[in-house]
Amino acid sequence: MFVDLVKIIVSAGAGGNGAVSFRREKYVPRGGPDGGDGGNGGNVVLKAVSEKNTLLSFRYKRKFKAEDGVAGRKGNRHGKNGDDLVIEVPVGTIVYAAESNKLLADLDQDEQTFVVAKGGKGGRGNARFANSVNRAPKSAELGLPGEEIELRLELKLMADVGLIGFPNVGKSTLLANVSAARPKIADFPFTTITPNLGVVAAGDDSFVLADIPGLIEGAAQGKGLGHQFLRHVERTRLLIHVLDVSGLSGRDPLADWKAVNAELGEFNDRLASLPQIIVLNKSDIAEAAYVEQVRSKLPGEVFVVSGVTGSGLKELMHHVAGKLQDLPRQALVAPEQSPVIDLTPEEGIIVDKVEDYFVVRGRRVEILAAKTDFENDDAVRNFFRMLKRIGVYDRLRACGIKEGDTVVIADQEFTYE
Repeated sequence: MFVDLVKIIVSAGAGGNGAVSFRREKYVPRGGPDGGDGGNGGNVVLKAVSEKNTLLSFRYKRKFKAEDGVAGRKGNRHGKNGDDLVIEVPVGTIVYAAESNKLLADLDQDEQTFVVAKGGKGGRGNARFANSVNRAPKSAELGLPGEEIELRLELKLMADVGLIGFPNVGKSTLLANVSAARPKIADFPFTTITPNLGVVAAGDDSFVLADIPGLIEGAAQGKGLGHQFLRHVERTRLLIHVLDVSGLSGRDPLADWKAVNAELGEFNDRLASLPQIIVLNKSDIAEAAYVEQVRSKLPGEVFVVSGVTGSGLKELMHHVAGKLQDLPRQALVAPEQSPVIDLTPEEGIIVDKVEDYFVVRGRRVEILAAKTDFENDDAVRNFFRMLKRIGVYDRLRACGIKEGDTVVIADQEFTYE
């Protein structure tokens, strides 16, 4: 089964908690704190591999989670960092953030990687908080959660040349004649229901040719099969537009040519602007006068071939190979400045009054809350000291807070005093 569009949820590993511990060796009175830091959570990494050619495996498993960091231990021992989770995808996979539809990465090279979710940072142990004033800190930080995001993965085939045209015009037969590909061939519409790839050798050159399932009018709006597979011609540098001139189907090749080009323009402006070579196929059973009549009414480069007998195919493939030398491959998206998605809250401190309580948010505040163990009295006291130090109390008073009002920070509620 060929699958080219899936949604998955990826979660990076959480950071390990810092340890609260004190030295208790014989003859070492008041040895002091020795709680170690927690390890960082593992990242989620997407990796493009040429061995895969479909997203089928993601139909059966949609949730992926990297390893959590290990908590710190006594003796100033650092917890183990969580291992990164590497998810293999086919070369040609486009990565989107499902909710925002933001395009994140174009994995168009073998072995190319992309960090799609970053692991949480490990919490600091109590040994890190000892100072001349507080020589025996009894609290440590919790590890931060890892990033989680829903992704839409879309596979766009890595083909140099795309075969386009209405159903049953002979695209699959042509591909089978010029390459080792063996697509299903039969005399009824929509024989090809998945894209087929073949490597074509033309002298010292070679290129990848894709047989795209047939288009019909309205394909760009989802009719027929064309809407599902038009994305696979987006990466191509050149299109071979195949027309049936046998007359057996009763179709008008000129009308078909106009209709398919209209569908390409409806789907994507870039497709409509790609160079095209028009191929008049099934010439072995067509009347020569009719072939010439059609040929005279078509613009640009036109080749007359037969996918069954192979007539004209060698000349066509050599011409295509020559054209590709002047058409360099271009990535669909510009590289991101940072390989990591920024899922952190905004900077600054923001106070909103919602009904009868005050909501405090902002990156510094939310990270501080995430690191605090609210079951530990020392940690809670330190949390409130830090809120005062970074100006949260001043913001609340400026917003008109009164004693006894409720304050919400992250998922915690407090009473203002």
